[in-house]
Amino acid sequence: MLKIIINLISVVVILIGVILIYDARIITKRIFGFGDQNEATSGLKILGWIISIIGILIILFI
Repeated sequence: MLKIIINLISVVVILIGVILIYDARIITKRIFGFGDQNEATSGLKILGWIISIIGILIILFI
């Protein structure tokens, strides 16, 4: 039962990472001004990739 709950939480973490990757431009338009959008978009995509990898590793090793 605990493994199922951890897997569901991991899937949600992966989903958050994927949303950060694909909607990074939209998120940065809301948060940042015009000067930092490209760097912030790259940062959010990298952060989303790292979060997705962490979720995948949790599923694989638990």
